[in-house]
Amino acid sequence: MSFSMSLIAQAPAQQSNVALLMFLGFVAATLVITYFSAKKSTGSSAYFAAGRRITGWQNGLAVAGDYMSAASFLGIAGMIAFNGYDGFMYSVGFLVAYLTVLIIVAEPLRNAGKYTMADVLAYRLKPRPVRAMASLSTLTVSIFYMIAQMVGAGTLVRQLLPGVSYEMAVIGVGVLMVVYVVFGGMLATTWVQIIKAVLLMSGSFFLSILVMAKFDFSFTDFFRSISAVTFTGANGAPVTQNFLTPGLLFKNPLDQISLGLALVFGTAGLPHILIRFYTVPDAKTARASVVWAMILIGLFYIMTTFFGFGAASLLGPDYLKLHGGTNMAAPELARLLGGEVFFAFISAVAFATILAVVAGLTISASTSFAHDFFTNVIHHGKEQRPGEEVRVARITAFVVGALAIIIAIVLGPSVNVAFLVGLAFAVAASANLPVIIFSLFWKRFNTTGAVCGLGVGLLSSIVLILISPDFMKEPLFPLKNPGIVSIPLGFLGAFLGALIGRSEPDAEAKFAELSVRANTGLGAEKAVAD
Repeated sequence: MSFSMSLIAQAPAQQSNVALLMFLGFVAATLVITYFSAKKSTGSSAYFAAGRRITGWQNGLAVAGDYMSAASFLGIAGMIAFNGYDGFMYSVGFLVAYLTVLIIVAEPLRNAGKYTMADVLAYRLKPRPVRAMASLSTLTVSIFYMIAQMVGAGTLVRQLLPGVSYEMAVIGVGVLMVVYVVFGGMLATTWVQIIKAVLLMSGSFFLSILVMAKFDFSFTDFFRSISAVTFTGANGAPVTQNFLTPGLLFKNPLDQISLGLALVFGTAGLPHILIRFYTVPDAKTARASVVWAMILIGLFYIMTTFFGFGAASLLGPDYLKLHGGTNMAAPELARLLGGEVFFAFISAVAFATILAVVAGLTISASTSFAHDFFTNVIHHGKEQRPGEEVRVARITAFVVGALAIIIAIVLGPSVNVAFLVGLAFAVAASANLPVIIFSLFWKRFNTTGAVCGLGVGLLSSIVLILISPDFMKEPLFPLKNPGIVSIPLGFLGAFLGALIGRSEPDAEAKFAELSVRANTGLGAEKAVAD
């Protein structure tokens, strides 16, 4: 290592007041945004879709802010710091995934839907069964993803503020996210995500510069330093490992392929990403926002190389195990290179990252339950009283937030957040993506196919996760991520279900109408006048 452990040990045990001030400053700023947004979040369109008045660059920043989660900033940095090349595969998968979003779903979803993914499915299929299953899938994916953020939040705040326990930190983050969503709706969530994206890109860029400065900006020296990382092995003896060599995390090549499939195809099925395309005025703006998002996301995941490998080289796995584990690699690296002030800033950025993502997940889950299940399944598409849909969404936000808090506390701080998000991607790719693709591009597709695809994809991915090595001492399924099996099963379930189910002349007749609307925007939802 380039720094001796004696120097690292001199880091102060107590955090400076700067950390607390930055932390409180961000919270205060976002609460002010929520206050002003609450005045504009009246009516379903304003609450669920920010009135469809978000511009392309704004939505691009918000999409990036929604996507670059605690798994990206905390989890991937830790994965790389502990597992080298294999951890970097998470970065590659997250980045490449946006090509699927750009090519397949962004424009058709914006043109054909209103607030949720299920709007597209229900356009030509029987609405009640497909909305019910889509709502269940959305809630499942959102809670999986949200738990990862809450675990990251608890770990981070516990390190940032030593007097605060993991449980209290998780509860505090949960309360804040519910406040954003309940009072500010999509507009407040969008601006929290925009601010977070700017802070995250700034912090990541500066941290990457500091890392490379330690190697005189020589890529040769940088990569040479991680070709021989020393840490304590399982038997207690020192081990020197080349972190550029594959196989430290994924012993089975199928594990890596399975994870890659889940990440690449899962993004196009993530509910909290898909609903962002309903916040813009038209499909052209939706496409522009994806391009903006890809630029920002691409730059960010390139930078994870520097602070992930930098943490492995300059700190080492042994030090990180004693200082917060995998999820604290980036903040601890910031402390080493920039002192307490920079540690405080990076920690505040990570906290902003978590709050922005959990807010997006919460509004996605609450929108799906209120719009899809409550209004369209229970009440056949009719509000019983004005404003009831928004009211139900706000109540759902409380319930979802409480559930995420409880599960995150039960799981504890030791679980890696990138791993949890990988599972959420697998569920989204297995359940949501097959029915979206078939609904948009296969005329023969019917309601039975949609229900079967959602059901098989959802059930198979969850069952395989529960019987995997990370959940069972003697696993029945050998892979850590179920994507390589559950994604084909989701497509197969949707395909066979459509063939077995009765032909639906109305659904086939509306296919041409859906295609025209999806590709031209004729009849698409319009922006609401301010």
